Amino acid sequence: MRPPHLLMAAAAIAAACVAPTEMSTTSAATASNADLQREVAETERAFAKTMADRDHAAFTAFVADEAVFFNGQGDAPLRGKGEIAKRWARFYEKPQAPFSWEPDEVEVLDSGRLALSSGPVRDPQGKVFARFTSIWRREAPGTRRIVFDKGSEVCEK
Repeated sequence: MRPPHLLMAAAAIAAACVAPTEMSTTSAATASNADLQREVAETERAFAKTMADRDHAAFTAFVADEAVFFNGQGDAPLRGKGEIAKRWARFYEKPQAPFSWEPDEVEVLDSGRLALSSGPVRDPQGKVFARFTSIWRREAPGTRRIVFDKGSEVCEK
């Protein structure tokens, strides 16, 4: 019989060998910040595509369970995936998307765990009427979910 402390050490070593990495293609230690920024920008574009595709279920999949979306005009923020999904369902009801967005600015912590994306929000004719700012959290290898989102109206020039 082996001493219990040797069995525990062997189990700890085995667990460390099979622990998942934090990035889908590279580890956070080896990924450049530019790679992380591209990953977040691609995630934001995929999130925005849910609006163009009129796919509310896909939109909801990008939202973290504990997310907070600021509603604007002094309204209380929407808290949690369920409340956000319910309120945003109205934007997915009609055949034409009421707006679109895309990132033009992305910053990522060197660890890759949190990221900020920001960019213009356009009406169906392409006119910019707002800017969004989103905070993304890496929840699993290759999986980012939005945890904070806020839009701001833009001033006419």
